[in-house]
Amino acid sequence: MKNNMKVLALGLLLAASLPACEKKTNTETATTEQPAAKASVNVPAFNADSAYQFVAQQVAFGPRVPNTPEHRACGDFLIQKLESYGGTMQVQSFTAKAYDGTSLNLRNIMAQFNPKAGKRILLAAHWDTRHVADKDQQNPTKPMDGANDGASGVGILLEIARQLQANPLTGNVGVDLMLFDGEDYGQPDNTGPYKEDTWCLGSQYWAKNLLPKGYTANYGILLDMVGAKGSRFAREETSRAYAGDVVEKVWRTANQIGYSDYFPFQDSPGITDDHTYVIQHANIRMADIIAYDPTSPDGFFGPYHHRHTDNLDVIDRNTLKAVGQTVLHVVMTEE
Repeated sequence: MKNNMKVLALGLLLAASLPACEKKTNTETATTEQPAAKASVNVPAFNADSAYQFVAQQVAFGPRVPNTPEHRACGDFLIQKLESYGGTMQVQSFTAKAYDGTSLNLRNIMAQFNPKAGKRILLAAHWDTRHVADKDQQNPTKPMDGANDGASGVGILLEIARQLQANPLTGNVGVDLMLFDGEDYGQPDNTGPYKEDTWCLGSQYWAKNLLPKGYTANYGILLDMVGAKGSRFAREETSRAYAGDVVEKVWRTANQIGYSDYFPFQDSPGITDDHTYVIQHANIRMADIIAYDPTSPDGFFGPYHHRHTDNLDVIDRNTLKAVGQTVLHVVMTEE
């Protein structure tokens, strides 16, 4: 996930390219909305221990930096794991030029469940890690583990895949799990004028070169930095503006099933993330579940962000459970 230069009030990128709508101010607000009565549904239990192991397995490869053996090996593992859970695989291999001129060999990885269903829900995360821990006081030019920034979202999606194999979707609802590559290879602050589009390379490429060809979804949910202890997930501004009904669905679901501490009815500033490009180029409404910490030195991200402290020590099973159970509930109760 990006540096704090990328915290924007919807951003010039979206403002220039998306349909006009009512814009909210770029400030944090809290509301007193109350959740509806808890619904009676048959949704399997999300296994936080399993999700944690998926996070640990990714971290065990080492930093998943594009063009490294660790990155290639982890990508192969993710493909094999999703395929073993019955996903219909779509792997998009491509090259992208980084801010420093490096040609990156990248792969976007999609697993489709109930692929013939007409109504589709896109769940996404990024699987690469940042090539430099540029906010760290020690070894800022070395890569980081990316346990929360990358692996946590992927870990939750892998557990959802396991649950979808054990509890197959029926009817006209299908789920597509997308793992974007090259999200975190953006330009550090100290290397020249800030360039927004150096981030989220995988989602930019996929949204302009859809695979499967002509792909669309009714809506999407992005998971980014969703595993750290004490995380709180506010309603991010770009998501509210362009996927407000999806935000409402996710946050009300979380409150209905007992995770109001993690999903308060609170708003946060907008940020450029993978959902930005899915909205802009693929025309798919997507909400971003991303940890928000207004008390941090960065003003948005937790104290581990782009630092070597983003390791397994920050990952909390309770946070994985809150996010995973919420998203699984949304998916399994979709009609």
